[in-house]
Amino acid sequence: MAYYHQLGSIPPKRHTIHEKPDGGLYYEQLFGTEGFHGVSSLLYHSHRPTMISHIGEAIDMRPSAAVDKNIHSRMLQGFKAKPEDDFLESRTAVLFNNDVQIDVAAPRHGIQDYFYKNADSDELLFIHQGTGVLRSMFGELRFEYADYIVIPRGTIYQIQFDNEDNRLLVVESHSPVISPKRYRNEFGQMLEHSPYCERDFRLPTYVAPIDARGEFLIKIKKEGVLHQVTYSSHPFDVIGWDGYCYPYIFSALNFEPITGRVHQPPPVHQTFEAHNFVVCTFAPRMYDYHPKSIPAPYNHSNIDSDEVLYYVDGDFMSRNHVEKGFISLHPGGIPHGPHPGAYERSIGQKETAELAVMVDTFRPLKVTKAALDMELGDYWNSWNE
Repeated sequence: MAYYHQLGSIPPKRHTIHEKPDGGLYYEQLFGTEGFHGVSSLLYHSHRPTMISHIGEAIDMRPSAAVDKNIHSRMLQGFKAKPEDDFLESRTAVLFNNDVQIDVAAPRHGIQDYFYKNADSDELLFIHQGTGVLRSMFGELRFEYADYIVIPRGTIYQIQFDNEDNRLLVVESHSPVISPKRYRNEFGQMLEHSPYCERDFRLPTYVAPIDARGEFLIKIKKEGVLHQVTYSSHPFDVIGWDGYCYPYIFSALNFEPITGRVHQPPPVHQTFEAHNFVVCTFAPRMYDYHPKSIPAPYNHSNIDSDEVLYYVDGDFMSRNHVEKGFISLHPGGIPHGPHPGAYERSIGQKETAELAVMVDTFRPLKVTKAALDMELGDYWNSWNE
């Protein structure tokens, strides 16, 4: 998703003088990813955004593999992730490769006494439980159940929750997270066959800048290491900005499913894409309407991709035992499909209220020790009759 947005005070021409009312200049910053080629925004700061006063300790946050080469289908109980007060400390990596890292998180509070910047990855936060606000140098975003929050890499932000019972799925992408190209025309506008449109996006709202000097700790993740960098001015001192690169929200409940007379393949559920993986939304929908249709998905071979399905809500017709927060991993190399009985049970069903998030990766995923601690029995053996 990339379209023009503007908030606050900006000069009529980019890269020109923007004077403060009491004298002096606002400081322009080009913010973007993929060098000077990708989408970007221009921000105007009350103070230079470059003033570093101290660099502290670095903490290695790189996940390690308990299973490096996996052939097991697995079912993880995501809600077994231990709640933590701090947002970053609550994030538990369960699956990863060189393109993407998938975390579950149960933060009680959020980020309060520091700021966070992921300089490695775009972040896709899926809100399973909880409401709150994400504040960044671009403004404010209120979030709620079933929201995807897309945060471009390099965004400095804080996040706060209204209550303590929160559950999130976090996807960290080492490439930009974008809407599928087949949903857009050559000008970037969403096409009529797209399962969502520009009206479905929630963009940052304006918040008065914080014009302050002092010591402001920003924890910066770079190459898997969390650096503690203190700046001399408040990072939310932006008096205005415009451009195409900023955080935004898309609700999974606004995804309009594409259905047919017979079962449709997973690409019709695609919501986002990045380099070597896609994200899909299985939203409440009508089932297939051919008189002899089988609504359950047909068995299919995972040869090219690992399939991860995060179960959010509703009755998951293709599985015999699934609860909220469960995460299935079906690795490339072996076929998978409905559990015994699910194929037959689905016949005659008219609709589903299920909600799930799928991440398909085109390189194999490694499994962490934390994931193994959440694993549910011998799931790989559960198709035997």
